[in-house]
Amino acid sequence: MGRFITLYMRQDSYKQRGLRNKLVKKLRLKGIKDEAVLSAVNKVPRHVFFDDALLPHAYEDKAFPIGEGQTISQPYTVAFQTEKLEIKKGDKVLEIGTGSGYQAAILLELGATVYTVEFNRNLFEKTKSFLPQLGYNPFFVYGDGSKGLAAKAPFDKIIVTAGAPVIPSALTDQLSDHGILIIPVGNRDTQKMVKITKKNTKLIKEEFDQFAFVPLLGEDGWEM
Repeated sequence: MGRFITLYMRQDSYKQRGLRNKLVKKLRLKGIKDEAVLSAVNKVPRHVFFDDALLPHAYEDKAFPIGEGQTISQPYTVAFQTEKLEIKKGDKVLEIGTGSGYQAAILLELGATVYTVEFNRNLFEKTKSFLPQLGYNPFFVYGDGSKGLAAKAPFDKIIVTAGAPVIPSALTDQLSDHGILIIPVGNRDTQKMVKITKKNTKLIKEEFDQFAFVPLLGEDGWEM
């Protein structure tokens, strides 16, 4: 808890804002075209999610550890998944894997209503305490994200930020008509990014590049 307060107290300096601008330019060159997504990346102070030892690397386009065996995702990965979700203001979004809260912050900057589920109790408590201090207020849920969140379904968009062995049927069931699910699917080391669009109960599948996520844990994910 103490380190999160320390992180929050860091100033968003001219230097940090400049580094974010450079990061956005790099993401644009790597193929991210949605200007709303790029703007959101430019607004969220990624450095406040980092421990002091890793602070100089906050705006590198890399994933870094955040404790509990989890990582804060590479900015390109965050932007790629977010762009594929096609977020519209007011969308009801389910995020599976709260982690540091960085992805949730990006979704909130885009005007979504966000329900975020975290499997790790310690990480859940830390992020639930920290993220609102930055002005980001998703609905936090502790539990098995591989089962979705049936009590709040249906969702316009669902994003999974951990690698799954298969696409959990609970998640496609909880999509609204014309809803979109974005999920990395594969083995524990590498996954292919998959986009599912639901149209009149039909599921339309698209596959994209390979990525590397931490495993999705839970009943319909990987075993502990």
